[in-house]
Amino acid sequence: MTIKKAFIIVTCLLLGFCASSQKKMQKERENSPRYQYNLGIFYLNNGQLDNSIIHLNKTITIKSDYALAYDGLGLVYLMKGKLDESANNFKKCLAIDGTITDAHNHLGSVYQEMGLLDKAELEFLTAVNDKSYHSRELPYYNLARLYQIQENLPKALEFINEAIFVNKSYIMAHNLKALIFERSEKFEDAIKSYQHALELVKKYSQEDASSKITLQYNLAGAYFKNKEYNKAKQIFLEIQSLATSEEMQANITKYLNMIKK
Repeated sequence: MTIKKAFIIVTCLLLGFCASSQKKMQKERENSPRYQYNLGIFYLNNGQLDNSIIHLNKTITIKSDYALAYDGLGLVYLMKGKLDESANNFKKCLAIDGTITDAHNHLGSVYQEMGLLDKAELEFLTAVNDKSYHSRELPYYNLARLYQIQENLPKALEFINEAIFVNKSYIMAHNLKALIFERSEKFEDAIKSYQHALELVKKYSQEDASSKITLQYNLAGAYFKNKEYNKAKQIFLEIQSLATSEEMQANITKYLNMIKK
């Protein structure tokens, strides 16, 4: 046998082995609940919700008690606005494993969207009471938002301070704290919180132009309410052409007309 023929035979054998290995790997992936779950979460994080549902359902078909897959489906249906389906999946997740604190927090958010505030409060409190929970700032924030809706501003302030204590860089929490101060007519405190949130945006979210504009808009509104009209005007003019919605654009025009008067 010539060297050339031997080389061709070896190459063919290697190609056959590679093809066989790829088929084996593909079959293992098809039957791996962990792989299917990870793929479902990948699609969820990329906004491809229908693909996410396909792979999360595959996970459950392979392993019916894969609790995290139900949590993932709950998030998908929440993003789709299908609140009943979302709640049912979070409940299934918790029925399998009640220690998945994310699911308590997520279920609380669904209940809040449904207007079931007592049930939402219970789920959020369950989440914050888990001392080992890695993201306790989230249910603290949700509780603060819940109490703000109910006009219980002292309680809202208490819980938003807890959220910030857990995560000092939580921009949305600083924004909500400012809104709570505004509701309480503590405009100088609101201004300080908005300013701090803007500093964090510049430090951690330099490309998040939308958040920056929203915070600037909120800050200008607080300046206006505190009768610091020149500062309000300066910010409104700066962001007027950058407004993120028609409603914001209209409100800026309204504010500027009031300042002129």
